[in-house]
Amino acid sequence: MTMLHPVVERVTARIIERSRPSREAYLALMDAEADKHGSREFMGCSNLAHGFAAALEDKPTIAGGRAPNLGIVTAYNDMLSAHQPYGRYPEAMKLYAREVGATAQVAGGVPAMCDGVTQGQDGMELSLFSRDTIALSTAVALSHAMFDGVAALGICDKIVPGLVIGALRFGHLPVIFVPGGPMPTGLGNREKQKVRQLYAEGKATRADLLESESRSYHAPGTCTFYGTANSNQMMMELMGLHMPGAAFVPPNTPLRSALTRAAVHRLAEIGRKGHDYRPMARVVDEKAIVNAAVGLLATGGSTNHAIHLPAMARAAGIRIDWQDLDELSAAVPLIARVYPNGAGDVNHFHAAGGIGYVVRELLGAGLIHGDVLTVAAHGMAAYAQEPYLDHETLEWRPAPHESADPEMLRPVAAPFQPDGGMRLVAGNLGRATFKTSAVAEERWTVEAPARVFDSQEAVTAAFKAGELERDVIVVVRFQGPRANGMPELHKLTPPLGVLQDRGFRVALVTDGRMSGASGKVPAAIHVTPEAFAGPSGEAGPLALVRDGDIIRLCARSGTLEVLADLAGRTPTAPPPPGAGTGRELFALFRHGADGAEAGASAMLASAGL
Repeated sequence: MTMLHPVVERVTARIIERSRPSREAYLALMDAEADKHGSREFMGCSNLAHGFAAALEDKPTIAGGRAPNLGIVTAYNDMLSAHQPYGRYPEAMKLYAREVGATAQVAGGVPAMCDGVTQGQDGMELSLFSRDTIALSTAVALSHAMFDGVAALGICDKIVPGLVIGALRFGHLPVIFVPGGPMPTGLGNREKQKVRQLYAEGKATRADLLESESRSYHAPGTCTFYGTANSNQMMMELMGLHMPGAAFVPPNTPLRSALTRAAVHRLAEIGRKGHDYRPMARVVDEKAIVNAAVGLLATGGSTNHAIHLPAMARAAGIRIDWQDLDELSAAVPLIARVYPNGAGDVNHFHAAGGIGYVVRELLGAGLIHGDVLTVAAHGMAAYAQEPYLDHETLEWRPAPHESADPEMLRPVAAPFQPDGGMRLVAGNLGRATFKTSAVAEERWTVEAPARVFDSQEAVTAAFKAGELERDVIVVVRFQGPRANGMPELHKLTPPLGVLQDRGFRVALVTDGRMSGASGKVPAAIHVTPEAFAGPSGEAGPLALVRDGDIIRLCARSGTLEVLADLAGRTPTAPPPPGAGTGRELFALFRHGADGAEAGASAMLASAGL
């Protein structure tokens, strides 16, 4: 058996010790819930009658109480490409359940917000808190206590973390996440990025840009770049919540249908009425969270998970922070280069060996825990396999031992870079994350005068006016969870990329959010504390920065500092909160949100989790 890497062992032990009181409290609650809600016998006849009134042919089976009844929580809508395939899933899953003597019901739906649609729009200020709304919606769906297991149908940015958080509060049940798969590869990512930069420079028209984007995002299925959505799918496998190899099988294919069928059959087996009880509370433990973090680092996944992973962990009574991620990153090599870190997309990644190859490499190097409980039998080793159809029968075989494309996937022994590419930078401006895997090494250190903005629109205007044609560190503040909900700032990448291509030393420092698609510009993101005053009434240091202050950002030394004396300065007043597009309704979330490093959640903070 491969020895566990000492850094992984040390960080895991620290997380276990730090989490002991909250984890014990969580498990005790889940054990109590299992005793109370482990069967429908405790329910009154009227309760039950309401619960299966519309179950048609499944009504006698559900009423009998002996067969597993599976709850489907779905993020289906037919506007978003990733979730459109889910429209037909419930009826198929009901058939699959009947094949093994079980039943299935749609327990409820959750919202599915797409950052791609709201990018740069007012609606993006709802995006982060849609995660907590999804968690709450999941809890509402499962509160009926009619279910012996849960099939979670969701893929994209906030949807999977929200489903995980909500489902973990029902962790006495087994939960399997059922993905839909990526759309076919469209316009090459380099061509798409080129058109975006040309548009930012005024050298391409809106029609040119729309044509480019439409050729990239063009069919049912998940977007194919390795941003937050596809990082979600990788993490669900590394946490043992998928059927092995399910993440990147295309939608509407026989193999995808076979994997969905297998997920339903397995869900019936791992509930309390089955023969192999595997509640989510025991699957998602400290080791599973570390495995997810290592997978994220090894593949250069989305920096949004520096916010989401701590939030998901908290829902299971587990405490992690950016120091944990930083130390793991130093030990975990980068073995995948998927766009935006490389040229190829997730379809290319899957064809080159995919998650099965990654898991086998990480297991062989002792970088992930193999001795974990997963929804599949045989622990994490099952995820070093890939599914295939033998005629019409679903089978698994070992993942390839060699990468089909060394420019996409490499072994641990010959990585793209020796570390995982996510660094903690800290200093007198606070703590932030820096995704080095997306940035050329010669750009890891930038020292330049600050130009301070309070919105991304102001940055764009200054760029168009030619005011940023110099070495500059662009500071965008009042973009944190308490200020305006922490909208994605991805639209800043094209203009800053143009400046960088013109030979200037450029960087971004922000208390806002940037995704795994953040691109090639050095950036200290998610700065905590944020500029907006917190519950204590004290603004973060970013509120004290002024135009012309020299800022030093260095991923190599882990430095984020302003070289000016901030003593005696008065914090800049924040802009008034936005209204319209429902933003005013989310004031409750903003007012109670804690810092990005803790997960930026008013819901978890208010619950004492």
